[in-house]
Amino acid sequence: MSKVKFTATRIRAHVCPEGKSQAFLWDCGATGLGLRATRSGARTYIFQGKLHGSTLRITIGSPDAWTIAQAQDEARRLQRLVDAGKDPREEAAERRAASLAKQVEERRRDVTVGEAWEAYIEDRRGRWSQRHYQDHLRLSTAGGIPYRRGRGTTMPGPLAHLMALKLSELTGERIAVWLKSQTSERPTMAALSYRLLRAFIRWTEDVDEYSGVVPAGSYNARRVRDAVPRVRAKEGDVLQREQLKLWFDAVTRLDNPVISAYLQALLLTGARREEMAALRWSDIDFRWRSLSLSDKVEETGRVIPLGAYLSMLLSGLPRRSEWVFSSTSSADGRLNEPSKGHVKALAVAGLPHVSLHGLRRSFGTLCEWVEMPAGVSAQIMGHKPSALAEKHYRRRPLDLLRAWYDKIEAWILAQAGVEFDASHTMSLRAVN
Repeated sequence: MSKVKFTATRIRAHVCPEGKSQAFLWDCGATGLGLRATRSGARTYIFQGKLHGSTLRITIGSPDAWTIAQAQDEARRLQRLVDAGKDPREEAAERRAASLAKQVEERRRDVTVGEAWEAYIEDRRGRWSQRHYQDHLRLSTAGGIPYRRGRGTTMPGPLAHLMALKLSELTGERIAVWLKSQTSERPTMAALSYRLLRAFIRWTEDVDEYSGVVPAGSYNARRVRDAVPRVRAKEGDVLQREQLKLWFDAVTRLDNPVISAYLQALLLTGARREEMAALRWSDIDFRWRSLSLSDKVEETGRVIPLGAYLSMLLSGLPRRSEWVFSSTSSADGRLNEPSKGHVKALAVAGLPHVSLHGLRRSFGTLCEWVEMPAGVSAQIMGHKPSALAEKHYRRRPLDLLRAWYDKIEAWILAQAGVEFDASHTMSLRAVN
């Protein structure tokens, strides 16, 4: 094939003759460099050479994007690869793969905590209890939402301050500084937020898309462990035996019977506040005296005894929705703000502050007065089994739990001076 020296004039003048699909012009300045013209009018620099006895042809690019000198340099580079026994097409594929891998890695490094957090929640939500899921949303919310009642807006959750960071910026130093800033104002929420963050980081380590992005060991660095608040139970956040009468007198006089029954149910069962608030009518078996509660420890939930007094309280509540503790003012139709009623009752009784969780703690403490075995009270309250025997062997039947539960319910009512005839029953009443 004849060759010519490539010039700008010759490049512009080269066209495909009529009747042909393509025509080539070959350069004498760089081995294998050619210019292909098609009948559509397109012109393209190409490289043609022989590798292992076979002809190969590779597109370099358009004369509009490549100067003659650039095209010649590229042709010489490709010829060197062929002379070395390498296929330029494979080399190009490797370069494309390396470029793509670099882009993917750059995108991985640019992923924010917030983006990965959303993926984490979506991936794990099916394995969580509703309370655990809500904790992830509540503690990472940006805040600024107007209160439904009163003035002002909601505060950002502790984790919200990390959401805008890149995953690669979650260093031990950054986490420690964040923990210290949150602990000074709300240590309990900071401790819970840290536990959620730690589980999240561990999840990223097992997901290819995020693996290796968070600096190794960031969540358990010494400076982080030192900054984690040591949250202890509030001093005095428990009802004493001699306070039961005052407490019951005040709570039973509350204007709202739903809140009154809810507070008594917490004290009489030791259930978590959200477990009891989520109780549905379908979860109650009045005939066999049992309650089915959702449980953050047991995925299948747990069944506990329903005492005669609590059965009377629940059966007397209006059955206006699926929720036992219903509300006509909340968006979801269930009781959402029982704390205000409890604070009011404590003030009337002249008792020190006791949180709703303190009522759960009170049940566990009061059980000791009737010498209830620790494993029995733990199973009723939904605590994790502590001893090996409890974990693997002792799952007490409902009738055995009921024998002890009836004893503690009767004892609490006696200390509170509540007169109650266990044989008295009330039927459910429906309201429109």
